[in-house]
Amino acid sequence: MTRMYLIRHAEAEGNLYRRAQGHWDGKVTALGKKQIDALEARFRDIQIDALYSSDLSRAVETAGAVARGRGLEIVTMPQLREMCMGAWEGQSWGDIAWRWPEQMAYFNNDPGKLSVPGGESFSQLQARIGGALMGIAEKHDGQTVAVVTHGMAIRCFLCGVMGLCSADIGGVLHGDNTSVSLLEIADGKVRVLFYNDNSHLGETLSTFARQKWWRKDAGTDYANLRFVPLDLKDKANAELYRKSYADAWTASHGSASGFVPGVYLAAAREHVRETPESLVKVMSGDRFAGVIELNPERGKKGGCGWISLFYLAPEFRGKGYGVQLLGYSAAFYFLRDRSCIRLHAAVTNHTAIAFYKKHGFREIAVEQGVSSDQLLMEKAI
Repeated sequence: MTRMYLIRHAEAEGNLYRRAQGHWDGKVTALGKKQIDALEARFRDIQIDALYSSDLSRAVETAGAVARGRGLEIVTMPQLREMCMGAWEGQSWGDIAWRWPEQMAYFNNDPGKLSVPGGESFSQLQARIGGALMGIAEKHDGQTVAVVTHGMAIRCFLCGVMGLCSADIGGVLHGDNTSVSLLEIADGKVRVLFYNDNSHLGETLSTFARQKWWRKDAGTDYANLRFVPLDLKDKANAELYRKSYADAWTASHGSASGFVPGVYLAAAREHVRETPESLVKVMSGDRFAGVIELNPERGKKGGCGWISLFYLAPEFRGKGYGVQLLGYSAAFYFLRDRSCIRLHAAVTNHTAIAFYKKHGFREIAVEQGVSSDQLLMEKAI
């Protein structure tokens, strides 16, 4: 018999930014690093004879929690990767749900019917992850092993060993980041002692404590935002852009003094002429939620990407939506091989500065602005 601890990776950028991360290799977040420390404490007094991990960095970094102090090699296996999401990779869950509502419903409730262009099927994932885990168990008969893999992969495997069909996957609870399952495997049969336990995290370190989608029967997260190119040839869109920039300016500087809408509108038109997706309207379902404007040329030679406008409508502020705009920016510039993103924040805009610092930005310099001094801030991606 083999005892196997099956562990989901720590929180990574896809979880934080609410974007599909199958084979997309997003980094572990600041919260994820704290989760890894908690996982290390949980396993401190548990005997582990071998350690395996998906080869994606978020899983390998999580496996370090078990490796530390044991001298164990982390054996990486691509067979332990998450489901390949094909055309969905790196897309926001809000965009996916809007563009592919039927497929999104299948993903949440009956993944056996899921069909995403270029993606992996439920049966393919089940065969891949099942073959990898059973092979590890056979190799380590009589030992205790730890395996770090991914949420959908674990849920898919558990669905099979619990004797559930795809349409009944709702009977398998979702697992938090760094949640732990304990299995006993002998003669090709799997006994589940417990699964998806996150008791080592507590409320303060739990990703799920900050989200609500997993509590809903359908698994739909209505807080997910979508991003729609903003066509400035349309007068209504141009006016929406002007009003959004004016509101952002006033919120940052305390008044509209120094704001010249024609200058910023002309710059935005230049950006979208080359790259339409550099200016997008942020939507929550069919409700307007904000605007994000990126300048792909600024900082390009130094490997940086620039955020020109970061705007949330007042009714969406202070509710955790802003990080999804950062996620859009990070994904946009990651695809263009940039190593960091930069922006300006008014030195008096303490709320914005605190938000950016919380999400990994650091202060670079203070520069003179039109209405006030600007803090130049940078985040690695």
